[in-house]
Amino acid sequence: MVDEKRYALYRAESKVLAAIGEHVHAQVGRVTVRLPKAVAQAAVDAWERDDPDDGLRGETVEQYELRGRAGDVALIGLVISEHGRWEDEEVVVELDVTSAGSALLTYIEEAGPNYRPKERPEERPGR
Repeated sequence: MVDEKRYALYRAESKVLAAIGEHVHAQVGRVTVRLPKAVAQAAVDAWERDDPDDGLRGETVEQYELRGRAGDVALIGLVISEHGRWEDEEVVVELDVTSAGSALLTYIEEAGPNYRPKERPEERPGR
């Protein structure tokens, strides 16, 4: 049996998360990232690919999510192709925080229980 009170609390907390997102959005717009050439090129290739719009009826939730992730990759590829700065075996590009966040969340989901948050630098005295 579903505990409706618990899900009401989850809905309220989802609104809190959205409120936090509103403040993050106001403070963070773009993040500069360095990507290996092969990864950056794969994103550009995704942007340049011309997928047909047919055959998407009846897709599963998993297929819908995969298509969404592929779309995120293609949009990152667009930004790389228009604004990326190629340096040797890397590309430097400013990504919108939502694109960077989508990539990070996908990495975390793919890593599963092997994911470990990046260690925070030790606080220096006087900070």
